[in-house]
Amino acid sequence: MATSKLQALWNHPAGPKTIHFWAPTFKWGISIANIADFAKPPEKLSYPQQIAVTCTGVIWSRYSMVINPKNWNLFSVNVAMAGTGIYQLARKIKHDYATEAEPAVANE
Repeated sequence: MATSKLQALWNHPAGPKTIHFWAPTFKWGISIANIADFAKPPEKLSYPQQIAVTCTGVIWSRYSMVINPKNWNLFSVNVAMAGTGIYQLARKIKHDYATEAEPAVANE
């Protein structure tokens, strides 16, 4: 049973013998790097970078469900990219626009 499943994966049109497997697999590095940036202070985040990550995730998630063969690895990595990008954008927007300015301490 396990052998037949491995053989089916190996021979799949989006399996390890094709670029359709390896491109999304390496794309996980972008999502992992974005997750690592959760520890960064919001003022160090970049709007253009996070917008690009979010848009790429949203657009390619949709596209990965339209193309043949269905590529679930491509779909999942792009959902992760969209999710991490949206989260980072929300952190940045909250920091830039929703936090109140801290009152200055009077020096006596």
